[in-house]
Amino acid sequence: MQLLVASNNAKKLAELERILRAADVEGVEVIPLSQAPAYEEPVEDGRTFADNALIKARAGARETGLVCIADDSGLAVEELNGMPGVLSARWAGGHGDDDANNTLLLGQMAHVPDGRRACAFVSVCALVTPDGAEHVAEGRWEGTLLREPVGENGFGYDPLFLPADAVAAGRSSAQLTPEEKNALSHRGKALAQLVEVIRGLASDPSAEGPGTVD
Repeated sequence: MQLLVASNNAKKLAELERILRAADVEGVEVIPLSQAPAYEEPVEDGRTFADNALIKARAGARETGLVCIADDSGLAVEELNGMPGVLSARWAGGHGDDDANNTLLLGQMAHVPDGRRACAFVSVCALVTPDGAEHVAEGRWEGTLLREPVGENGFGYDPLFLPADAVAAGRSSAQLTPEEKNALSHRGKALAQLVEVIRGLASDPSAEGPGTVD
């Protein structure tokens, strides 16, 4: 069975392949958008992570005839009622300006005491089949918002995120190795919940769908 990931992010594909391999799921070929029939990517205008993940997965399944999996993720700060949330990548206005996003968020939280700085990286993964079946899973990585950037690894809000996990040993997400970060990944936690769904589809010949890519 071919499984379309609605992304060309190599790290996302590798993470899904690693999870499927660890679960001994066989008969699945994970492919990126670049290897699927071209289609116009949908506007992600949902109000929640689940909304956006489903928008992308539904479009992929509908346009290619393949089982499609997509995710939407971001940082949710309790003091800000879950924001930046779906606006994480463009919190300061422009898309993907990490420095501006971090600076704005730190300014908004400058006077918030340590006891009210809880936050979490959240990822919602949606899997949609060509016949319209939908499965949604959420993964969370709990932590605390720091008062200044710490660390040089990662991207986005990683320098501001202090994981609650003991293995982090007081290091920010941007101080963890890629291997350590992957093991704690909010996306990985969400994907892991869909493993049995994927296993079942892989064992069902009808799940191959009409849009198989040669």
